[in-house]
Amino acid sequence: MTKHYKSLKDHVYDYISEQILEEKLKPDERINETLLAQELSVSRTPVREALIQLSCEGILQNTPRKGFVVCELHEKEAAQLYTVIGGLDGLAAMLSFDVMTEKEYLLMEYYIQSIDSAINTRNYAMYLNQQNEFHRVYLDKCDNDVLYDTITRLKSKLFTRGHTSLSFENEIAMLKSCNDEHRQILQLFKTGDKNSLYQYISQVHWSTVHAHREILSSKKKKKK
Repeated sequence: MTKHYKSLKDHVYDYISEQILEEKLKPDERINETLLAQELSVSRTPVREALIQLSCEGILQNTPRKGFVVCELHEKEAAQLYTVIGGLDGLAAMLSFDVMTEKEYLLMEYYIQSIDSAINTRNYAMYLNQQNEFHRVYLDKCDNDVLYDTITRLKSKLFTRGHTSLSFENEIAMLKSCNDEHRQILQLFKTGDKNSLYQYISQVHWSTVHAHREILSSKKKKKK
């Protein structure tokens, strides 16, 4: 598997994504390119490149006379992303199934425990990071760079706008249930078969029901 090194543009991309995730940049809010460059001590070129990439991915929209603004994630789009990511993530698991070892299983168990800790301490950033690392264990083993990059891009489009710190606080039970699904995924890697693993990841773990609940939680938050 090719190692993925971050360019200057990638660092700017991650920073903007974090700002959106932490709601420091909100839907329809204009992004100040000059200020971003100053904050990160970089030229406007990598900032512009990152903004264009985020725009191509549908996270930002480049509007006349306003520039780049954050797009809002709607329920239909979230459901579509869940369906596509689920199928691709299931495929990655199938491709990695035969090369997974006890080392990977222990690493996945470590991330499951870390996710539990993040949920219990209400550490939102840690939760998102550790659940992403859990899936990356087998994604790194699938030996398909195109699949890796596609899943990473689609997850960024979903999670950058699909979760908020408040929805995290209000959906603790759902997040605990999601981590129980991580335990089942690990168990299927150990004792299941490729097809059952694919079915579970694509149809249960990435069920569009989760997308509906997250968007619903976000709508409730906005009404408060």
